[in-house]
Amino acid sequence: MFNLNGKIAVVTGASSGLGKDAAIAYAKEGANVCLLARRIEKIESLAKELESLGVKAIALKCDVTNEDEVKSVIEDIINRFGRIDILLNNAGIAIGGGVETLTEEDWDKSMDTNVKGIYLMCKYVVPVMKEQNYGKIVNVSSINGLIADKADIFIRHSYNASKAAVLGLSRGMAASYARFGITVNSVCPGLFESEMTENTLFKSNEFLNGYNSLCPASRPAKKGELNGTILYFSSDASSYVTGQHIVVDGGTSIV
Repeated sequence: MFNLNGKIAVVTGASSGLGKDAAIAYAKEGANVCLLARRIEKIESLAKELESLGVKAIALKCDVTNEDEVKSVIEDIINRFGRIDILLNNAGIAIGGGVETLTEEDWDKSMDTNVKGIYLMCKYVVPVMKEQNYGKIVNVSSINGLIADKADIFIRHSYNASKAAVLGLSRGMAASYARFGITVNSVCPGLFESEMTENTLFKSNEFLNGYNSLCPASRPAKKGELNGTILYFSSDASSYVTGQHIVVDGGTSIV
């Protein structure tokens, strides 16, 4: 049921971290993968890696906050493959600071990347999925769209707001598009090592010790531990599941 042979998957923010891991997981399950990111050199090397697994993979430069670029990239993908079966909206940014210190520019940057980027991708992918009467949209939110943190090192009010908005947008789209064979679901990861966290949170022993003491699993996530949930929402194993979110956080949000 998790087999994705012949499916066309589009992954935003595919140059590193969770997006890169998911792209590899898709390819291992037989999907052809369209890699989108601003850093073209990183996804070009990843495309070659994926093709060694026996699937087709293309790298396309795209800033998800730029409507012209998004429109052009989706048109390019349709010209090449004729369809889009899976859209993983993973591109995201985490800017630290509370409402007292955040600049308006930083607030807008968070909302543009984390929310507007999903809106723009779906604006051009949903019509394709409606026409083919099939589609799996997976949006990456966060446990910080559901809960807040008291630790000063983790205050990110614009991140909280934008990731909560992802959940609301996902539910709205799910209700609108289920009759067209399109499911829309979200994943809410806890602490994973990525470019967003490796140079900040993972370098703070004070933060990690605090996180480990509060997390029932007593550790951050390991590489690849989000892939199973993403594959579930991206495959026909979740054919009657829409408008939902799954938290992947070692139990952090339940205590």
